[in-house]
Amino acid sequence: MSTILSLEAFYVLAGLIVLGVSVAVARDAHHPTRWTSAAFWFLFGLLFLAGKQFGNATAGYLVLAMVALAATNRVRKSDAAETPPEERVASATRLGNWIFLPAILIPVLVIVLYLALEKGGLGAMIGVTKNLTLVALCLATVIALGVALRITGASLISPMQEGSRLLQSVGWALVLPQLLAALGGIFAKAGAGEVVAGLVARGLPTQFPFVAVLAYCLAMAVFTIAMGNAFAAFAVITSGIGIPFIVQMHGGNPAIMAALGMLAGYCGTLCTPMAANFNLVPAMLLDLDDKYAVIKAQLPIAGAVFVFNLLMMWALVYRF
Repeated sequence: MSTILSLEAFYVLAGLIVLGVSVAVARDAHHPTRWTSAAFWFLFGLLFLAGKQFGNATAGYLVLAMVALAATNRVRKSDAAETPPEERVASATRLGNWIFLPAILIPVLVIVLYLALEKGGLGAMIGVTKNLTLVALCLATVIALGVALRITGASLISPMQEGSRLLQSVGWALVLPQLLAALGGIFAKAGAGEVVAGLVARGLPTQFPFVAVLAYCLAMAVFTIAMGNAFAAFAVITSGIGIPFIVQMHGGNPAIMAALGMLAGYCGTLCTPMAANFNLVPAMLLDLDDKYAVIKAQLPIAGAVFVFNLLMMWALVYRF
């Protein structure tokens, strides 16, 4: 049971699904970039299946090969016809609001399953003691898929077909968050935080508490815009600005700083195409003419939230 419910088992399942996309693309004689697209999805599936066995260097070369395929515009979606609009409308009318049940079930089941695995002792009982949140998420997704099949009456092949269409629509942007998170780790490991600290100390009057907060929030937003990932920015900016200036120099509360600092980073996420899964993928899925339409709609909200977040950090971080 522990092997079946381990995180590695779900990676294997995901790898098999992605390999299925590769096979579907390779069999599509009308695909505009048939073999190169199939190669991209094959490499991606292979990394899920056996990435740990490859080792860091081999996995890195495979990722570079995927980047090369994407950068040369050799990864595209199929030209195969989608389900006719009238058929989709009829299905939506028949199902009504029940269609939202699988999506709602996932977060609810994640909480229930995590509590059962961690607090209820089920994880220790069946030998699953690591990555319990991710295991709960994977289990919840599988259960929600079963509920979706039951509600819609779809065949077992439908998730593969629709999943293949969806993955091809998203394309290379699907792997961008993982790449950016890895890049953030590399920056932090290379000492980018110390470099940022030196630049801020020389360029700004950080002896003033508000300036330290302003520098931290701005750096989180700007670095997130460049990296596309607030988690990647957090390690670099917190070690370079937050801890030395807000916490050590002015005695700020590190918990408040970290929580509100992440929110400042998320404001940057709303403004950048580098956050492809949030900002470009929705435009692709909705077939919008302007691929930056989502970003343009979010800019005023991002600005307002950033200013409020900045003032809230200044008001709280030095007082509690």
